[in-house]
Amino acid sequence: MSDHKLEKRGLGRGLSALMADVDLIPSERPAPRQVIPVEQLTPNPDQPRRSFAPEALQELADSLKARGMLQPLIVRPHPTDQGLYQIVAGERRWRAAQIAQLHEVPAIVRDFSDTEVLEVAIVENIQRADLNAIEEAASYRQLMERFGHTQEKLGEALNKSRSHIANLLRLLNLPEQVQAWLKEGKLTAGHARALITAPNAVELARKVIEKNLSVRETEELVRRQAEGTAARPKAAKPEKDADTRALEGDLSAHLKMKVAINHAGSEGGQLVITYRDLDQLDRLCQVLAGN
Repeated sequence: MSDHKLEKRGLGRGLSALMADVDLIPSERPAPRQVIPVEQLTPNPDQPRRSFAPEALQELADSLKARGMLQPLIVRPHPTDQGLYQIVAGERRWRAAQIAQLHEVPAIVRDFSDTEVLEVAIVENIQRADLNAIEEAASYRQLMERFGHTQEKLGEALNKSRSHIANLLRLLNLPEQVQAWLKEGKLTAGHARALITAPNAVELARKVIEKNLSVRETEELVRRQAEGTAARPKAAKPEKDADTRALEGDLSAHLKMKVAINHAGSEGGQLVITYRDLDQLDRLCQVLAGN
């Protein structure tokens, strides 16, 4: 890949190399491939994705038996065990290859650093079709926070619109319970987006699930709730009794500062003293110290 293309994307070396290696973008220099025995490959211990559905692995294994592995793994020399390779991208294919009883797999060897390995692993997960919206959003945020990628550059590199990335990132502002329901498939990303501005998102989400509301119905529910909150008059603060106001006046006159007493019933309250400058603060400290 030319320097101009790398500069245009503004991506890390790991991300740019991954994209070229898996033929997601045209590459001016095809990456060399080699065949590696499966027993010489080890998974990446920092792989962000920890669960691999057995049914999906078996389906992929059946495909590998019938067609072979068309897309090579991306690996690096193992950082501690000479003669072995650590998988950078393609652990799922490697696991399926073992189920299919393949003895060797095609691979591309790259000399990645630990940071680049993590970057590539995150991007590979983003490109998986079965990633839920929260997992995808968390991956985008990790790329932005750990590697300094912007929404625009990520969108360009991953063939995603900036609005798609921005909308997913907003889902991470939802309460954890709502995010959990989204991960479980009880809510869709459309439902979740409608709930982002709701102050009682958990309560509304529960109603959406119980009544099996559509996204449009969820948006209407949030709108009605917002209008009802805006129309509801705010509770007026109870007026202070005469004794409290008199005590505030006496303290203000003595300290020559504004004093406010806020009762909280039998549980106590607050005494708020407002000073105008540092000289007043110093004088207040002297008074409180008994000088």
